[in-house]
Amino acid sequence: MRSTIKTINIARWKKKWMSILTAGRTFILMAIASAVFIIVVGVGGILEQKGQSSPFASMRGITAQLSSSLFSNMLAMEIPTMEGEKSEDAISMNQVSQMLFRLATNVSLNDPRSLVAGELPGAVREVAVPLRLGTGNQVAKGPEDLAPSEQEAGADSDLSHGGAPSDDPTDAVEPVKPDSEPDKEQPGQESADQEGKNKLVFIYHSHNQESWKPELSKPTNNPNDPKINITLVGKRMQQQLEKQGIGTQHSNVDYKSAIKDYNWNRSYQYSNQTVKKAMANNKELEFFFDIHRDSSKRENSTVTINGKDYAKVYFIIGHKNPNWKQNENFAASIHERLENKYPGISKGIWGKTASTGNGEYNQSLSPNSVIIEIGGIENTLEENYRTADVLAELIAEIVHEKQGTKTVQQTKTKADNTTSSKDKAKS
Repeated sequence: MRSTIKTINIARWKKKWMSILTAGRTFILMAIASAVFIIVVGVGGILEQKGQSSPFASMRGITAQLSSSLFSNMLAMEIPTMEGEKSEDAISMNQVSQMLFRLATNVSLNDPRSLVAGELPGAVREVAVPLRLGTGNQVAKGPEDLAPSEQEAGADSDLSHGGAPSDDPTDAVEPVKPDSEPDKEQPGQESADQEGKNKLVFIYHSHNQESWKPELSKPTNNPNDPKINITLVGKRMQQQLEKQGIGTQHSNVDYKSAIKDYNWNRSYQYSNQTVKKAMANNKELEFFFDIHRDSSKRENSTVTINGKDYAKVYFIIGHKNPNWKQNENFAASIHERLENKYPGISKGIWGKTASTGNGEYNQSLSPNSVIIEIGGIENTLEENYRTADVLAELIAEIVHEKQGTKTVQQTKTKADNTTSSKDKAKS
């Protein structure tokens, strides 16, 4: 009888066990990483609900730098039946490097000011993050603030010593006088029909002298003018809203001439008084628009629709307002209609946070309050007027809808109260 001797290849079994242990360790590490990620997302969500801003704000800014074609191609890698967009720069190394650099350093390569923001007080008083991007802003370029010179900002301006002021509306400010005379109606305006209308919309300008290079006779890098300025665009919006049956009040007060020792850095304190005074004089006011001009160049501030040039718009939300989400929802109702009817005009909704400066923009006074920045320094007044007409059209739709809902609710409440009174009388 022949005996059989079995040998065990210890080296082979050891290799198998090491492979199993390695795979197990990898699985455990992945599980832990996933759990940590879920916890971080959950905590971030809680903070976003309870706080004024979110730790994901910067992430929104980072991901917004990536094009839609990048995400399309990333999905195509995982879904065989889905084709990515055929674009040479769909996954741009430049975009990826910018994203990683911003994630690691919080410095945007597209904005050199962010490099010195932490070292020079007042260099960048506010940080804007995208909340919703429009089709008119594929590269996620934020609004550009351009402060006036020290002389234009005021004799006691904080720009003169590099400090950033406190724009807390509760600070003592000289009250702003309302317009001594309302703007005269343009020829053909039926102002008599508007006298009895309830004023629902209030339009004003915290930076009322913002102007445009093509409209001024003298060349300048930062166009500001006491007469040809953004208040004309606000007036145009008022006229268009009135034509559509929306009672509108417009303030064109010139703070530089109305305020003693005027300081540009306190602009939102001055306009805060303007808004509060308007609300005190008219309890019907519900919708508030602070109209500005952005400082971006023409290539970033203009869109052509059906052969006509329009000034693009930003919607700005102040994150120092505890209820900023309500204001963001209101801005979104306008932004989404722009996207549907006039794609390319909206550059999106941007939230602004600031360790110094304002960061609230009077938006805590009403959930239906928002800053709208129309056009840039190289747009024309005609292009701004076209966009003002579009905004007035869509805002009028929203106001009519909200007023219709409000009327229905009031009618129902009145009917319920009447029924209740009758029941009590019977009993």
